[in-house]
Amino acid sequence: MRNIKLVIEYDGKDFNGWQKQPNKLNIQGEIEKVIYSITGEEVNLIASGRTDAGVHAIGQVANFKTNSNIPIDKFGLAINSRLKKSIVIKDVEEVDERFHSRYLCKQKTYRYIINNSKYGTAIYRNLEYHFPVKLNVNDMKKAIKFFEGEHDFKAFKASGTSSKSSVRTIFNTNLYEKDDRIYIELTGNGFLYNMVRIISGTLLEVGLGKIRPDQIKEIIASKDRENAGRTLPPQGLYLVRVEYDKK
Repeated sequence: MRNIKLVIEYDGKDFNGWQKQPNKLNIQGEIEKVIYSITGEEVNLIASGRTDAGVHAIGQVANFKTNSNIPIDKFGLAINSRLKKSIVIKDVEEVDERFHSRYLCKQKTYRYIINNSKYGTAIYRNLEYHFPVKLNVNDMKKAIKFFEGEHDFKAFKASGTSSKSSVRTIFNTNLYEKDDRIYIELTGNGFLYNMVRIISGTLLEVGLGKIRPDQIKEIIASKDRENAGRTLPPQGLYLVRVEYDKK
């Protein structure tokens, strides 16, 4: 049996997230249906992690097992030819049978985009979050660095999450401004439910002057969701990259 790894890009606005759900449009189900139409096999497509409704991906990774003998260089083309245009397979690779896209993931990078212009945009309204009040980007840059390292991120997780531990490590952060857009980037070994959207919302509060940059340390230490900022909406969030140990 072959193990096939996919790198997937999708526009999340029309979907109820990655995971299969009855009577709801989802990315996992759409790709599995297409694979069935090509191979005649009902496969289980395992992603590096779930994304919520409205969240996008530039480099989601997933894998599935198959007995199909379709050449690897034809697999991606065959799937793309039948997929909805809002989902694209960017790369296909045959990997070791032990490869598991979720369990072997070492780090992920997420990006949140805030359009900080006065009027926003019609064309990109589902691909970014528009916030018309001018933000102090310098303060936001100072604040984001306090998230780096291993911390208990309990203050930055949504209620109802099933994670046993809220300790995560953020390896790298970046925040920059270009053409009236603010880009927030976080690379870590894992993220709690809504964690990136809450961190982004907290940085927005810093940009408004409601939270000082150095208060981030206190908010993390408090482990209290009430002390962190708002949860920003899903359309500004992207799963950019999923990384594994090099071969």
